[in-house]
Amino acid sequence: MNTSGGATASTSMDMSHVKKLPILISLILGAFFSILNETLLNIAFPELMVELKVSAPTLQWLATGYMLVVGVLVPASALLVQWFTTRQMFLGAMIIFTLGTIVCAIAPQFSILLVGRLLQAAGSGLMLPVMMNTILILYPPEKRGAAMGTIGLVIMFAPAIGPTLSGLILDSFEWRWLFYLVLPFAIISIIVAFIYLKNVSQPTKPKVDVLSIILSTIGFGGIVYGFSSSGEGKWSHPEVYGTILVGAVALLLFAIRQLKLKDPLMDLRSFKFSMFTLTAFMLIIMMMTLFSTMSLLPFLFQGALGMTVFASGLLMLPGSLLNGLISPVTGKLFDKFGPRALIIPGTFFLVIIMWFFTRITVETSKVELLILHICMMIAISMIMMPAQTNGMNQLPARYYPHGTAILNTLQQVAGAIGVAFFISVMSSGQSSFLKGSSDPNSPGQMAQAMVAGVHNAFMIGFFFSIAALIIALFFKRIKGPAEE
Repeated sequence: MNTSGGATASTSMDMSHVKKLPILISLILGAFFSILNETLLNIAFPELMVELKVSAPTLQWLATGYMLVVGVLVPASALLVQWFTTRQMFLGAMIIFTLGTIVCAIAPQFSILLVGRLLQAAGSGLMLPVMMNTILILYPPEKRGAAMGTIGLVIMFAPAIGPTLSGLILDSFEWRWLFYLVLPFAIISIIVAFIYLKNVSQPTKPKVDVLSIILSTIGFGGIVYGFSSSGEGKWSHPEVYGTILVGAVALLLFAIRQLKLKDPLMDLRSFKFSMFTLTAFMLIIMMMTLFSTMSLLPFLFQGALGMTVFASGLLMLPGSLLNGLISPVTGKLFDKFGPRALIIPGTFFLVIIMWFFTRITVETSKVELLILHICMMIAISMIMMPAQTNGMNQLPARYYPHGTAILNTLQQVAGAIGVAFFISVMSSGQSSFLKGSSDPNSPGQMAQAMVAGVHNAFMIGFFFSIAALIIALFFKRIKGPAEE
């Protein structure tokens, strides 16, 4: 067996006597609070603008910078998990995250807060690849669905409660408590991991290609930064199209180089496995749909229906929570029935829901919107983790670090592109409606314009969901990894 990749060496370790549950709990505890942190701060932006005396575009760097660091670090995780043990990677990531949380909590000014936020992002960026790679090593293909479903619960549950929890905290305390309250849980996670987390991998320390790291950083960083900073349709700004273009060229050079190297930073030969490739396309569509919907609905709730930030967060909470809670169930169903029994009905369900989203008006009731959002999140839970597990099941063991890095990177990039693209479509539709309006400044017309913009965006989302349904038809069950 080829031992050039870290995961291959790691699979030679005997996993039969390893207590999996304590390891899984250690990983989930750390991942939960690092992912929760992603959405915890956004609702505090208005308060931060006043207290730190900074403008909205400057403050946006707390979100853009976070995405940028994660987008750059995740591709490098394929190399890092082959250089360091499971304990070193996880404890290192959690310690960096905890240090960032402390810096944010005591930050006297914006620049220090940004440094803390970037440290948090560095910890979070390493967390998911480590967790997924560990699950792939611990569990055989026929039992991975349930374990990956548990990860899905964390991935969806944590960001779902973030805005609502943040709103409750800010009602009684200042913004620093968003970090004070996370800190003890981060420390507990480090202690639990130190006691219970075992090494399930053996570092093989492949050769480091510095040029690949540089091209990866410029490529993924440029794409994420360019789309994240596009704002509401500012595509003609050189800062936007220039960085996207530079990022695209760097990514092309990166891909060419990876295919030539014996020990690539991110082995793109993973795409020669058909189910993995289908999974990659499916995840791109799902992440664009998920991230864009999570961004579009608050605009609709607040801009057209006049709801408060906290109320709109509460309206979206049940669907997101249900998505997380159903993930372990869909994982077990995947183990029993395979991917087609979940992914095909899920994508068909999603097509119907996205069509209903294109029919909403200012008269649509909150109950209808709540039901639509819940149904959409259930459909996504039927697709995301089953597809991801099935795709990874086909990969030989030595591709595990590369496969997890590829899929996590695609999710980050697709999320950034999805938010920027759909908000741009919404803004364009809104502007077109107001240009033809006799009284563009009236509240009624502004609300109608917002609905028109959201309609346009959801119509494109509807066509995306049809593409997902077509891809779903080609999925088939993988019972074990392909030959090396």
